[in-house]
Amino acid sequence: MNSIANAHHTKRRGIILAGGTGSRLHPVTLAVSKQLLPVYDKPMIYYPLSTLMLAGIDEVLIITTPHDSESFQRLLGDGSAWGMRIEYATQSAPNGLAEAFLIGEEFLDGHPACLVLGDNLFYGSGFSEQLQAASAITDRASLFAQQVGDPERYGVVDMDAEGTAISIEEKPEHPTSDWAVTGLYFFPADVSAAARSVQPSERGELEITSVIQWYLDRGQVDVSKLDRGFAWLDTGTFMSLVEASEYVRVIEQRQRTRIASPEEVAFRMGFIDAAQLLTLAEPLLKSGYGEYLAQIAESALAASSD
Repeated sequence: MNSIANAHHTKRRGIILAGGTGSRLHPVTLAVSKQLLPVYDKPMIYYPLSTLMLAGIDEVLIITTPHDSESFQRLLGDGSAWGMRIEYATQSAPNGLAEAFLIGEEFLDGHPACLVLGDNLFYGSGFSEQLQAASAITDRASLFAQQVGDPERYGVVDMDAEGTAISIEEKPEHPTSDWAVTGLYFFPADVSAAARSVQPSERGELEITSVIQWYLDRGQVDVSKLDRGFAWLDTGTFMSLVEASEYVRVIEQRQRTRIASPEEVAFRMGFIDAAQLLTLAEPLLKSGYGEYLAQIAESALAASSD
């Protein structure tokens, strides 16, 4: 493969898995997808989308249920306003996280992949640097893990002294470590082939841990540790949804900033310029969200005209 084609195929593409029935949030989610519910001042899906964008990923596939696809498209469009390409696919039944790589195989088109779950929220200092470092490694899988008090509820990874993964287990009765694997995974370009080669679990699902095990068997799994000051929130229950909203509210009010604003991230990452950001802010001006974007755009435009 020539170097130009090779460079093309090292560009990572992202997948957000935003399917599922959201049954733990019924009756709210009988009418609306969980990932469209608000986490304080923005839809839940803005948080994982911003995570992908901070990794430098501007081509994203959003996998939803057939029932919810239209709502996501109405919210996000084709991504062009944010300097991105956003496509959509559907998962007809909850057949496991790893099915995302089969559904998304054509979209990935031989590129390295990053999968993020639609209900996971990440926030902490140095996160974008960690993301970009993981994204730059295209011949190995990278997981993000955090120490938890109840590892039996999660996929648990055990590591050697260098941080290389030794074993992974899904919801073990007797965990070998207290490092839980978060809903954020970087994989090499052969991930669709890996997903096709693993067997469904006893519950009939293609498990993400099976795909990770496939790379583990080849010695190709690294782990990025999220430190104790880092917030990793899963918003799948009423309590965790309220807690996440309260967390975001406190941070945003104290720091006079916004967490996971795709418009701002698109500007900071160079996907769009200040004038484009101002255009995006205008229809949102009646909310504090639009004012915030306008201030960033106007400051940048003023600085560039000096």
